[in-house]
Amino acid sequence: MPDLHPAAIVGDLSEDVILARILERLGPADVAVGPGDDAAVLDLADARAVVTTDTLVHGPDFRLAWSSGRDLGAKSAAVNLADIAAMGARPVALFVALAMPPSTTLGFVEDLAAGLREACDELAPGCRVAGGDLTISETLTIAVTAVGELTAGRRPVLRSGARVGDVVAVAGDVGVAAAGLDILFERFRDDAGEPVAIDASTLSDDERAAVAGQLRPRPPIGAGVDAAAAGATAMMDVSDGLVRDARRLARASGVTLDLHRAALEPDSARALRGGEDHALLATFPAEVALPAPFRMIGAVRDAGEATVTVDGAPADGPGGWDPYRDWDGAGG
Repeated sequence: MPDLHPAAIVGDLSEDVILARILERLGPADVAVGPGDDAAVLDLADARAVVTTDTLVHGPDFRLAWSSGRDLGAKSAAVNLADIAAMGARPVALFVALAMPPSTTLGFVEDLAAGLREACDELAPGCRVAGGDLTISETLTIAVTAVGELTAGRRPVLRSGARVGDVVAVAGDVGVAAAGLDILFERFRDDAGEPVAIDASTLSDDERAAVAGQLRPRPPIGAGVDAAAAGATAMMDVSDGLVRDARRLARASGVTLDLHRAALEPDSARALRGGEDHALLATFPAEVALPAPFRMIGAVRDAGEATVTVDGAPADGPGGWDPYRDWDGAGG
């Protein structure tokens, strides 16, 4: 392996060299066949596989002026791990397709790989990157496919199972990432609206925590399996906004979700519209003891004119993020 400086750019290197440096940072994958063949092989004895995919694109999904390679690697893992957890499954492996401009530095790619591994180690121990693909693109794009398993004959927890009389609960942060995004947009853009580097010295401890929640979310992945074991009737991860995603669950189940504002304080406004914490939203029978760290935030009612209400009143506005509507077109 040549002794390459992290500032080397990928346009001057071969795919084999870049891939080798990524694999060094990822470490070995504990699967039957890992990276290096045409496909990975996973041992899923007596289990059903759960598969999801998500893509992060420079511009609408992240800004390089704000995010480090490590942050992006960790976030791209977290958003996919949360989808597996929301089915009540245990994450097993990730497959990462990376499309990057030729000017991307090797150090950035190595950091991204390190972030992927760190997120797996922290959020889903035993899960590893088991394969992927590299290509060139004018726009940095990270596409991740996650595979999970449902063991012991357990059924997946769907969005469509909420029943009238269930309690609505959430595990993880809601509104923290939204607070961080507000800080980034309000304080770290130039006069033209383009992102500029974050000056952490200007932030309070609470503001730094909020920004970290936006750039590197840490959803409670293990809580998904615990929720399924406890009898969750419906579940999904909150990726686009609590109200927006609650509407999806309510429509799938043919019910109304009534959220309690007091349970979402101290910042209920951001909690209702925020989504990138990737918290787990679930419904449980009223008699079930909620598994940690789930906490009650509402109740399931008969279907009404509004699919989501807040303290009985219809939730106003879009209730979350829609990239087709909300992206400002900036890159950075």
